[in-house]
Amino acid sequence: MAKQKTSFNCSNCSYTSIKWIGCCPECNEWNSFVEQEPVHSSFGVGASTKLSSAQPARLFSLDQIKIEQQVRMLSGINEWDRVLGGGVLPGSFLILTGDPGIGKSTLLLQVANAIAQNYSVMYVSSEESLEQVKGRAIRLGVDSKKLFFSDEACLETVLATAMTAKPALLILDSIQNCHLSLQSHALPGTVAQLREAAFHLMRFAKEQGVAVLITGHITKEGEMAGPKVLEHMVDAVFYLQAEDRWQTRILRSVKNRFGTINEIGFFEMQEDGLVEVHNINQRFLDEASYTPGSSLVCCLEGSRPLLLELQALVVETRYGVAQRVVTGLDPKQVILIAAILEKYLHIRFSAHDIFFKVSGGFRIKDSSVDLGIALALLSSYCQHALPAKSVCLGELSLTGRVKAVNQLGVCIKEAEKFGMQHVFMAEQQQVKTMCSVQPFKNVYELLRLFPQNS
Repeated sequence: MAKQKTSFNCSNCSYTSIKWIGCCPECNEWNSFVEQEPVHSSFGVGASTKLSSAQPARLFSLDQIKIEQQVRMLSGINEWDRVLGGGVLPGSFLILTGDPGIGKSTLLLQVANAIAQNYSVMYVSSEESLEQVKGRAIRLGVDSKKLFFSDEACLETVLATAMTAKPALLILDSIQNCHLSLQSHALPGTVAQLREAAFHLMRFAKEQGVAVLITGHITKEGEMAGPKVLEHMVDAVFYLQAEDRWQTRILRSVKNRFGTINEIGFFEMQEDGLVEVHNINQRFLDEASYTPGSSLVCCLEGSRPLLLELQALVVETRYGVAQRVVTGLDPKQVILIAAILEKYLHIRFSAHDIFFKVSGGFRIKDSSVDLGIALALLSSYCQHALPAKSVCLGELSLTGRVKAVNQLGVCIKEAEKFGMQHVFMAEQQQVKTMCSVQPFKNVYELLRLFPQNS
């Protein structure tokens, strides 16, 4: 029998080649190929014997499967518990990611200390020494006796320790810096290592009923580093993001099998760690200008309504092609609304430069702000401010109709809470409110707010 040749695998993306290559053609990483010994497939000679010796798994009907009521581990940090869907569920596998230095370790240490008031928590730092962790813990005021630390980086040792200690929550910071002794060829942070480490952690969480919370790095594009299979294996993915104007951190859930996706929580970075921001809408409204080109909208992020200010600047173009500069929204959405207004109201937005932004540095992906965009553009063009303390809730169709939006009652309730007096909405939508309601059937009726230009 001819001897099977060895292969070369990229340690970064697992690309396979029959010979060594300096640069990987798949991920463009240099000097990443490692020689691999030939692997004999189990489906070769004797495969039928191995399959026949395997024991069949036991099957269960739905009435045979017992469900035990699991109590979530509440931290008492309301913004954290909200985003997670009501606390950490035992046996769940979670990942937190974000930019370097944004505060992931700080937040996890605060959460670990809070949960350790009632549960046993094991905190493993593979990136920092115990002296560094203790320095941060002293600054944050960590004092729980049920919180235990380790700086072990070998995943097998970490899992063996957790099997013995049996904590309710295992925190691993971070998965990229752990290594597997059984995979000496897979360097920490590579695709092969991340896939294998995540599999072991997932099986440990499900079989032992221990909640596992890990941190992960992100790429320069702002996405979670590692194979996409890592996001599929975990039960929930959370991003910690920074807001540019303040020292505000936004915790956002992009995947959650046990709660609402796109749920957000607000924190503010201070000397003693991350502090919850409960009245974020009040902070936004305090900076609302109520000047020409400004409009207030209410959009839902998960189950949380946010009152945000839209700002538009419409000026006659001085160039051959009109400029479109949009921040915080999809530029195509603003261009589309401007085209609808130009078609039906005969206002030549195509001959004007449009500068548009969402105040507060947020990014909105919601069609319910269409009416707010239209009124902000008209307000800037006419140089006429909208009524103070007014909120816009409506979607625009290509035919110029103002359409209803979902969950209007939640937005109205939030608007009333902060003293809004006027609501601009679709005519066919009915809601009980103490605010003054101004219904609109189509874009022609929007000119009622600008009498000098109607």
